[in-house]
Amino acid sequence: MAYVRRMLSAFGAGLLKAFNANKTSWVGLGLFLFVCLLAILAPYIAPYDPIDQSILQRLKPPSAEHWFGTDYYGRDTLSRILYGGRISLTIGLLAIGLALVVGTVIGMVAGYYGGAIDIVLMQIMDVLLAFPSLILGLFIVAMLGPSVENLIFAIAITAIPPFARIARAPTISVKEREFVEAGRALGFSNRRLILGHILPNILPEILVMGSLYLATAIRVEASLAFIGLGVSPPTPTWGGMIREGFENILDSFWLAVFPSIAILLVVFSLNLLGDGLRDAIDPRLKGEE
Repeated sequence: MAYVRRMLSAFGAGLLKAFNANKTSWVGLGLFLFVCLLAILAPYIAPYDPIDQSILQRLKPPSAEHWFGTDYYGRDTLSRILYGGRISLTIGLLAIGLALVVGTVIGMVAGYYGGAIDIVLMQIMDVLLAFPSLILGLFIVAMLGPSVENLIFAIAITAIPPFARIARAPTISVKEREFVEAGRALGFSNRRLILGHILPNILPEILVMGSLYLATAIRVEASLAFIGLGVSPPTPTWGGMIREGFENILDSFWLAVFPSIAILLVVFSLNLLGDGLRDAIDPRLKGEE
């Protein structure tokens, strides 16, 4: 549809302008894409099989043969970090993508229609917000069992309420503006008004929230893996590697340090990206230019 194409074109132009307004956004995006690229190319650049065990190579310190050392079972730590990034990033991206779509729909429906629909939907969101994300995720995974699908579902459930809240508030404001009223007077359907007029105006705020909550999702996944509710071994994940390394932290510190650095880089890049984009689209900052 024409209005969808216009929406995507306007959003793309606005996104590029926002990134150019704050260069730190490009730094965060570049670092995050670099980590993603390493994870995608893991089968080609990993020096060893991530689950190949060798009792003769157990707990070897970093060396030319094993850059990041080996773990208790003789598995190469660098290879496991590269492959573990695929699992951790996939879970985080899919969980936040699901939460973004569902939460945005809930927030926009509640804000646009108001009344009883708004009250009921927001009360449900408030109930979910009452639980800390880690505790709620732990409860869901403990009931359903640790698997990639259940982790995605659990993390998504914890992230839906914030997206619903962040979508609802601007929807209430935008729906009263003149261009929406003009579209309503011309007989546009509610669906067209929501998708073609309201969504493009609130999408930047939602994407900022998405970048910040992606970092939270990766931390939650690592925390669940650390306490034994992550993907089952021997599949490598960053949180699971930290848990295994913690058992030998005094003798083999690298087992916990290197996957922790991987999480730190991803979280730092996403926070840098989200903060820079948020500052760029802040109306108060635009008024100062």
